[in-house]
Amino acid sequence: MNKLANYKRLWMVLIVGILAFILEFGAHQNGVAQVLVTVLGSLIALLMFVDMVKTLRSGKFGVDLLAITAVIATLAIGEYWAALIVLLMLTGGDALEDYAANKANSDLKQLLERSPQTAHLIGETKRDVAVNEVQVGDRLLVKPGEVVPVDGTLVSGTTMLDESSLTGESRPVDKAVGDTAMSGSVNGDAAIEIVADRQAKDSQYQNIIRLVKQAEAQPAHFVRMADRYAVPFTLLAYVIAGTAWAISGNPERFAEVLVVASPCPLILAAPIALVAGMSRASQNGIIVKTGTTLEKLAKVKTIAFDKTGTITKGNLTVTDVVPEDGTTETQLLALAATAEQQSNHILARAIVAAAPDQLPNAENLTEVTGGGVQATINGQVIKAGKADFVMPDNSIQKTGVTAVYVSADNHYLGHISFADELRPEAKTTMTALHGLGIDHLLMISGDRRPIAEKIAKAVGIDNVNAECLPSDKIKVLANIAPEQRPVAMVGDGVNDAPSLVTADVGLAMGASGATAASESADAVIMKDDLGRVVSATKIARYTMKIARQAVLIGIAICTILMLIASFGVIPTIIGALLQEVVDTVTILYALRARSQRADV
Repeated sequence: MNKLANYKRLWMVLIVGILAFILEFGAHQNGVAQVLVTVLGSLIALLMFVDMVKTLRSGKFGVDLLAITAVIATLAIGEYWAALIVLLMLTGGDALEDYAANKANSDLKQLLERSPQTAHLIGETKRDVAVNEVQVGDRLLVKPGEVVPVDGTLVSGTTMLDESSLTGESRPVDKAVGDTAMSGSVNGDAAIEIVADRQAKDSQYQNIIRLVKQAEAQPAHFVRMADRYAVPFTLLAYVIAGTAWAISGNPERFAEVLVVASPCPLILAAPIALVAGMSRASQNGIIVKTGTTLEKLAKVKTIAFDKTGTITKGNLTVTDVVPEDGTTETQLLALAATAEQQSNHILARAIVAAAPDQLPNAENLTEVTGGGVQATINGQVIKAGKADFVMPDNSIQKTGVTAVYVSADNHYLGHISFADELRPEAKTTMTALHGLGIDHLLMISGDRRPIAEKIAKAVGIDNVNAECLPSDKIKVLANIAPEQRPVAMVGDGVNDAPSLVTADVGLAMGASGATAASESADAVIMKDDLGRVVSATKIARYTMKIARQAVLIGIAICTILMLIASFGVIPTIIGALLQEVVDTVTILYALRARSQRADV
């Protein structure tokens, strides 16, 4: 049943109800009112039956079967007001679910917003063209700070590309002539020229979007709580109603039982509890797109995390200052910061941020793209940057980590190393998730294995999958054992979008994350706080606890009413009104998911 149809059906029931009320009690046209309600009820019952058949064919059990039977039965015996009340309850519940989903999605942007749209074509004619017009072999200019439009090979210039949104690698990657540039990566401070190796539709960024669409087309099978309770409740209702009819010989008894058996708790109580839980989540800075997301999250047994921008902040910071003999850490850091202070390079900004407040004066500052910086400080020529730039004779033994090397008058002074900074709440988040009984925490990162394993050990993650491209991440999630499902995935970059869709529950760090990740996820954490994953899990579990209790309370009351109605002491119109009392009780209880404070 599509969302627009749900709203239309609700309005149809409301309008026909008002007209029937006016006709019967204002114009005293009882027959016309009955015909109007009967025609509408039959039409909606038919449409709902078609929708229910589609639902059954998809392998799910629709909770509408009892309500449809109740509508048909009450219309058959002329109790059209009872039928109208049941229809109002049924269409109202469906519209309520759709309202919640639409409200949650209204704050999110489109998936393709960040996708490159234009390319600078150079050669015989220089002009800007739509990225879809780029052909293999075209020569393109990529300006500083621009997104690479298609996969290509560098033919002129050197630069550093930020590929973090594609691979998860937090540090910029050096690129020289002959190296490959992936579409979606962000160019550094120097203009470069590339030759297109692929068209836009075949490039890396579009491949990620294609993976997202494929994953959306193959959603994981999930049985909602309402569907699980629907089968036994439906069978129970039919047994009681059929027995009452058989023993009494009165077909009205069948309708009287089914009116009070109409699955209001399943149709209304659960959705309202879920809406209340979604509202509570939004108050905690978490946008949950659908109630089904809360149902899945409450059962999660495995949570997978991206590294860069999720467990870490995605910002490189100085971790070690390693001077050679005769130089102090303070001197080394001050000289490097003085030379780097006018550079916009990410490592330069990190050095300046860690340096002392008082820096010496510098003259003749120059920056060599792809190499480093050079300046005259206190009469010495200071170089800071790559090892072969600082000491052209290659006398420096390189470290295995991201580092800036420093020399003075071609005399090596030492190096400064960097690492992505951990989120301060990362370790406590993992501890709290373990405390909730989620024993399988894993990292799926595009970063190098030594770095990923170091981060995982520091925060308490159980398993590491490193050097993963988007397609690799999907494979890791697909290979998680059934007993360790449902699985949630937490990420923030474009490269996480396919895996967020593939996972049973996708959680995007939306405060600084890519639009693709936020749009692809089932829930978006709007506050830059990884601890909200714990809050979301607790809210989901509490919400489902309240929803389950509300449903069971409603079923218990309905069962008692069915048994009483089977003796013929509850007329159909009174039964329909009693069903509204059951609605009220279950709804008020379900709203506790929002008002009752959970430990979050």
